[in-house]
Amino acid sequence: MSIDLLFLLVVVGALFLYFLFALMKSIRMVPAKSEFIVERLGKYSKTLEAGFHLLIPLIEEVVYIQNLKEKTIDVPSQECFTKDEIQVEIDGVIYLQVIDSVKASYGITDYQFASIQLAQTTTRAIVGTLDLDKTFEERESISAKVVEVLDEAAQKWGVRILRFEIKNLIPPESVRQSMEKLVTAERDKRAIVEAANGEKQSLINTSEGTMTEMFNISEGEKAKLINEAEGKAQEILSLGKATAESISKIASAINSTGGKEAIKLELSQKYFSKIGKLSENKNKVIFPGDLTKMNELLKSMGIDI
Repeated sequence: MSIDLLFLLVVVGALFLYFLFALMKSIRMVPAKSEFIVERLGKYSKTLEAGFHLLIPLIEEVVYIQNLKEKTIDVPSQECFTKDEIQVEIDGVIYLQVIDSVKASYGITDYQFASIQLAQTTTRAIVGTLDLDKTFEERESISAKVVEVLDEAAQKWGVRILRFEIKNLIPPESVRQSMEKLVTAERDKRAIVEAANGEKQSLINTSEGTMTEMFNISEGEKAKLINEAEGKAQEILSLGKATAESISKIASAINSTGGKEAIKLELSQKYFSKIGKLSENKNKVIFPGDLTKMNELLKSMGIDI
């Protein structure tokens, strides 16, 4: 076999192998949630979606592979200055998704790198308009504004920015110590206020208890006095009735036969009994009347029988 023939066989074999390799490359299986960008002779031709596809060997070629799943990209920590000139370190996470494979391939060189850079610059600009205290309070507001700016720019890249989350927002050590002291002071203040409120409530409860007790005592004393007054009134009423009945009986006795003589005798006995007691201590007794004239003496005393 001549050298020329051998050389020809080698060239033909190499071309066959190359064509076989190119044929194998033309058979493409696109997985789910992915898209392949195909160029024909260096120019965009079509987008391959999930499934089996056959390309023209040596003419068509897959140049970009885009993943349509949601992606998370870490935004490196950076130093930002707040409105009141306090330096803080901020990092975060971007959640995005490719929605247009052609724009993601030809609209920008690296949309992930561009998203990180835009997120950092936007975060610095927003933080620069806020005081340190507001920076901690408005983390959600900062994230929303970053997403708004990123999503507007990413539309040209065929990318949708789903959300942006600030992972860490770290102030300087001196500021952290001051904030810790402030938090401790605020906690102590709340404890003092709570203790004062508790003491105040305790005094109020004690006062209300004392007031209720005094009211109950007063009500009891009032009821006691009312009962006593009613008892005395009943006693006086009963006594009056008894006296009236007694007087009525005496009057009836006087008007009966011999009643006047009996009353006169009774009064005379009591009168002389009292006079006798006056003289027990050797006292001198002067009578303004004649004891022998008892009727006249009784009349002078207002007793007419």
